[in-house]
Amino acid sequence: MAKSKVVNVAAVKKLSPFRYPGGKTWLVPYAKAWLASLPHKPTNFIEPFAGGGIISLTVGFDGLADRVTMIELDDDVASVWQTIFGANAKWLWRRIEEFEISVENVKKELESRSTSIRQKAFQTILKNRTYHGGILAAGSGLIKSGEAGKGISSRWYANTLSKRIQGIYELRSKFDFIQGDGISLLNSYAKEENIVAFIDPPYTAGKNGKRAGKRLYNHNQLDHEALFDVASKLKGDFLMTYDNDTEVRDLARKFGFVTDLIPMKNTHHAEMTELVIGRNLDWLSDMRKAKPVNQWLFDPNAD
Repeated sequence: MAKSKVVNVAAVKKLSPFRYPGGKTWLVPYAKAWLASLPHKPTNFIEPFAGGGIISLTVGFDGLADRVTMIELDDDVASVWQTIFGANAKWLWRRIEEFEISVENVKKELESRSTSIRQKAFQTILKNRTYHGGILAAGSGLIKSGEAGKGISSRWYANTLSKRIQGIYELRSKFDFIQGDGISLLNSYAKEENIVAFIDPPYTAGKNGKRAGKRLYNHNQLDHEALFDVASKLKGDFLMTYDNDTEVRDLARKFGFVTDLIPMKNTHHAEMTELVIGRNLDWLSDMRKAKPVNQWLFDPNAD
């Protein structure tokens, strides 16, 4: 079996305002290849665990589906998408542009109680951009030395963040955002034939998994078998990603899915593999056989 290239996330257009732990920027070329292999353009692209939303945003920006539905349970993350797709998007990008980044100002802002969804959205982006690794879960803290010794300002690109939010807002008519439980909402689309789902739960599974979910996410419990059961009932196609774990592969076999591995590198430059799951992964074999456009490398710090 030919080996997939390790994707350079610096070569993938950045669309999300989040610097998201477990983000899927590296998967963008694979998601595009999967969607291109389908017989028809999907009427709706569903992402039940949206998180930073890079795959959904790519689908919406590139017109790879008629509509995109992003679903997220977490209150903080949801507040960002609710604001960006809503009436307070302009307030948010201007607040980002005008904020003077310093340890004192960040602490003062984050110590104040959010009185509105838009303030919560700003505080969430601020935490995401000034906390270690962008981790929003309890227990995370402010960057100290940061990239190139820049400290707390290492990841605060105010103009870039503002432009990303403006770009998403301009295309808001293509998107729907729902705050809620990914499994139950995904189940509500099960009978629709021309929908597709990208399923990337921010929760590890199995005894040998990375178990990063509890450290990285506020919502870190999931009935994985129930998720696989819902996926098996979808009339439309789906692509699922997970840690490469024996119990996950066993679940895939139980529900008649096929699996494959895609290489990636973590922030420590160690090469790893991500498990991809679907009903048919022939497109991945075709992608490997195709002449590569670039010899991609990986930049774990791109965001």
